[in-house]
Amino acid sequence: MTSEDTTANEVAIDEARIDHAAETVGVDREALADALVVFHPELLGRHSGFESEPYVTVDGVRAYRVPESAADELLADFDFDEGVASAVKLAHTEQAELLFADAVQGDDDFDGGECGLVVGIDTAEQF
Repeated sequence: MTSEDTTANEVAIDEARIDHAAETVGVDREALADALVVFHPELLGRHSGFESEPYVTVDGVRAYRVPESAADELLADFDFDEGVASAVKLAHTEQAELLFADAVQGDDDFDGGECGLVVGIDTAEQF
């Protein structure tokens, strides 16, 4: 297992989404991976606060469709530079869109002002 596989498993976002977000935003992949690992426990602690938002669960991973302001509020608690914070949001949103597309009841057409947050619920349910 590579360090990339480990990061993807820890944060419930696949490697391709992490790579794409880093490339699209123009940030170092390792900086993004580190930020995702740091951000994930915050989602574990707060994911129940998003239960009123649309969500789907696919293969033990829950994706929420939330107002962008909610993600910005969470990210504001961290000292990520602007590019890394943007890449974190993009990686989460792209993974959420894929999960919504895979779910029978999901609508993967995210509107402007919406973004995704992804958390492994097997892990989250332990907290």
